[in-house]
Amino acid sequence: MQIPLQITFRGVPHSDAVETRIREKAGKLERFYSHIISCRVAVESEHHRHHQGNQYHIRIDITTPRKELVISREHHDRKAYEDVYIALRDAFNAAARQLEDYARVQQGKVKSHDLQSTGSVIRLLPEKDHGFIEAEDGHEVYFHRNSVAGAGFDALSIGDDIRYLEENDDLGPQAGIVYTK
Repeated sequence: MQIPLQITFRGVPHSDAVETRIREKAGKLERFYSHIISCRVAVESEHHRHHQGNQYHIRIDITTPRKELVISREHHDRKAYEDVYIALRDAFNAAARQLEDYARVQQGKVKSHDLQSTGSVIRLLPEKDHGFIEAEDGHEVYFHRNSVAGAGFDALSIGDDIRYLEENDDLGPQAGIVYTK
C-alpha cells in the first residue's frame, strides 16, 4: 500500500488486539490485488445495550488506481456480529472476493460477453444478502449481494432481466458477477 493503513474505532474503545487482527488481514489483501493505494477500516458499534451486547459494523474502503471499493458488513442476523472478530472475518473475506473480481477484470480474465448467460430475478432475500436467478433453461442460480455490479443489489426487483457469469462450486450453480440489462 502506498498510503499507510488507517484504522478508526467509533463508539468502541480502542483495542490493540483488534487493531493487530485488522493489520494482519489488511496485509493479506495485497495477495489478491497488488496495486492497492490505500485501505481505511472503520470498526463501529451500532448500539450500547449492555443486556444484549454491542453490534459491530465494519467498513473497509480500498482505493486502487482506477476504482474505490467499499465493503460494508452489516448483517441482519444481529447475533452474528456481536463478536467483532467474526465481523472482521466476514468483511475481509468480502474485500478479498471484490479484489479478486476486480483483478480479473483488470487483467482481462473475465469471460467474454458472449459467454454470459441471461435470466431473470425470481427471489430476493435481502435479509440474507442473496437471491436467485432463473436461467433461460429454467434452472436456478444463486447470487450474493457482492456479486451485483452496476446499481447494486438494492436496485434489483423480482422479474428484472439480468446477465450473469455462471460458476459452479460445491453447492451448485452460482453467479460470479451479475449485471442488470
